[in-house]
Amino acid sequence: MIVGIGTDIIAINRVMRACLRWPKFSSKIFTDDEWEYCNEGNNYGSLAARFAGKEAVVKALGTGMRNLDWTEVEIINDLAGAPFVVLHGKAQAVAEEKGINQLLITLSHSKEYAVAYVVALGG
Repeated sequence: MIVGIGTDIIAINRVMRACLRWPKFSSKIFTDDEWEYCNEGNNYGSLAARFAGKEAVVKALGTGMRNLDWTEVEIINDLAGAPFVVLHGKAQAVAEEKGINQLLITLSHSKEYAVAYVVALGG
């Protein structure tokens, strides 16, 4: 059963500028595994897609970023390259409280924008 949905879009250059201007931005937003997957931060399209993905996840959870840390929502890839969501800490607790047992995610980016869509399943 669908418990929630979320979507987000972001301009890739916004993420690139934030990463370049504020070194702490990267460690506040992305986990080490996310950063490594995105070629040590040199793949801004993939980083922006993960940023949009995190926003879409918290929308699907129905919480927004209130009382959550960005790194509690992690978007990594399986062996075939498909993205999946791993929740940690308070984000995991929110999902359990709402009966969410699976988050389906899709990410995409073009030259200028990155987009993410999430479906939260439960029950």
